[in-house]
Amino acid sequence: MKPRLWTRNYTLLIAATTLGAIGGTAGGFALSFLVFDETGSTLAAALIVAIQLIPYFVLPLLLAPLMDRLPRKPFLVGGDLLNGLLYALMGLYLLRFRFSYAGYLAYSLLLACLGSFDELAYSSIYPKLIPEGLEQKGYAVSTTLYPLLRVLMTPLAAVLMDTLGVAWMLIVQGGLSILAALTESGIRLSEQHRLAEGQRFSLRMWRQDTAEAIRYLRNEPGLMNIFSYSAVTNGVSNGYYPVLVAFFRTAPGFSAGMYSFFTVAEFLGRALGGAVQYRVTIPDRRKYGFVFFVQQFYGLMDMCLLWLPYPAMLVNRGLCGFLGANSATLREAAVQRYIPESLRARVNAFSEMMIMASISVLSLVIGALGEIMDYRLCLTLCGAATALACWLTIWRRRKPIRRIYEPATPDAGCANAQKAD
Repeated sequence: MKPRLWTRNYTLLIAATTLGAIGGTAGGFALSFLVFDETGSTLAAALIVAIQLIPYFVLPLLLAPLMDRLPRKPFLVGGDLLNGLLYALMGLYLLRFRFSYAGYLAYSLLLACLGSFDELAYSSIYPKLIPEGLEQKGYAVSTTLYPLLRVLMTPLAAVLMDTLGVAWMLIVQGGLSILAALTESGIRLSEQHRLAEGQRFSLRMWRQDTAEAIRYLRNEPGLMNIFSYSAVTNGVSNGYYPVLVAFFRTAPGFSAGMYSFFTVAEFLGRALGGAVQYRVTIPDRRKYGFVFFVQQFYGLMDMCLLWLPYPAMLVNRGLCGFLGANSATLREAAVQRYIPESLRARVNAFSEMMIMASISVLSLVIGALGEIMDYRLCLTLCGAATALACWLTIWRRRKPIRRIYEPATPDAGCANAQKAD
């Protein structure tokens, strides 16, 4: 019988993801403008981003070995539940007290601690809920979902920010996260328990499990270069986010409302790109070439983005979103299929740590550049950096990377056989 993607477990996870994404989109939009409006500084906004990412660098390293030995569902449900409670408390605080930059820094650090292991649990449990052979369709759904919700929620968030205010938006976000946790609790999943009866997880076991993941990655140059490129691109894109906010807030003829539609164009493109991936299967022999083209195209579009008239900016972001969604779907499906189940949390943790370290550093660097440099020139340098990173990683290590994207090739078959041994 042909496998079916929309099983009970997969449907519940997507429903929970939808609830969390709706709240996160609205709350994140409001907070981004709240910080800049209160401080008037791109560096201060960038510092918020950098502080939030510290736990994402530290906690996955500590938790991933344990998560590979215990069921991941409790991490997922518990993380969303506590996350929702904290966002609701933040909203209640803002209803009665004035915004405090120092207090917001501390609270963001706490929220990030909860979000880090929740995100790791999600990325590790998601592949287990996709039937074998339907990985591309499964990741196409998640790739489409976030952009589609951005398209729907971002303009609404701009209106709600002026009508309800940031505090009530955060309270709603907290309620949706709690509802997402309740939805996830209905998932029925048989997970491997890799601790013997009566055995306790120890520091020695943590060291052994961490060393095992490091040995695996040392023998996987393809994965390491994919992770390295993702770290650079995520660092750059998150780093120039406050620069874009500042540009639309300060440049003559631009506004927060225009920025909302600017982001809608990109996420509408991503939604269409994900829908295409759900319906169309790209042949294995073409996957690497397509992904490399998209990565180069994205860097070029970033370089010229703010030099274009506003209508051309919308087209620019729409094209990037469409192609980027296709590329991201292929990458996630290929990488998660390639990583052994028993190592998935630890390997994903190393990838996440690389990304978060890059975001922390590059957010501060780009935020500082935004203080002394024209915003348009700053974004041009960012695009050039990502294009160069693509040549130094994805192209330079194209042979092992091609094996990950194109497992049907003879070389890939040999490599996977060696990995199984």
